[in-house]
Amino acid sequence: MTFHHFGNCIALAYVPYYLTYKLSGLADYGAFWKCIQAGFVYTFTQLIKMLIMATFFPIPAANEGMPVQEMKTVFHARDANAVTLEFFKASMDLIDFVGVFLTLSRIPGRGHAKVLIAGIGWATAELILTRLLSLWVGAKGIEFQWRYIQESFDANISLAHHLTVVTLIWMWTRHDLKQSLLPFVSVLLVFSVYKALFVDVVSAMFLLDSWAALILKAGLTTVTGLVTMRLYATVC
Repeated sequence: MTFHHFGNCIALAYVPYYLTYKLSGLADYGAFWKCIQAGFVYTFTQLIKMLIMATFFPIPAANEGMPVQEMKTVFHARDANAVTLEFFKASMDLIDFVGVFLTLSRIPGRGHAKVLIAGIGWATAELILTRLLSLWVGAKGIEFQWRYIQESFDANISLAHHLTVVTLIWMWTRHDLKQSLLPFVSVLLVFSVYKALFVDVVSAMFLLDSWAALILKAGLTTVTGLVTMRLYATVC
């Protein structure tokens, strides 16, 4: 039973990545190693973020990786220092933009291929480094927990999120992007950085459970992705 649960979680988390790579036609471009290179850039970027956070924003062990329940306590206690710390932690994702830009600049080919290679490579590296061990240890436990199903769904949301962010960065660097659209692209990029924090704060304000928070995150990612697709259509 636990093995089936583990298999379901792995399939739910990883199969959409494989299907996205396969059905997007990237295999015809021989893009496998390019995706791996994007993954290495992701790994290096995360190391830089960890060094910066450890140096300038030391985080107490009790607050590290603050879940929604602790965010509720922080919000209702009006702990401004903790909320500010979470804001600065979220701001570290701006460094990812530099990594994505460098990844895009090193990938030859047409725009859609560059976006897909960078996005899938970036998202897959995050999936392997942040979720594989958790699913391997937790989903094989004796007791069934919905938490790991939620993590698998969240992995799919992350794939859509990273593809959206990569597309926005690619458009932001385009010289032929209409100047009237640049503010929209910039706002969407900034929102993508603080989206997770926004979900946590809203969850704390309205006492949302983990499923409701996941649905909220999925809804925001979907809306952002659809708007990005609309903007992308004006460039291509």
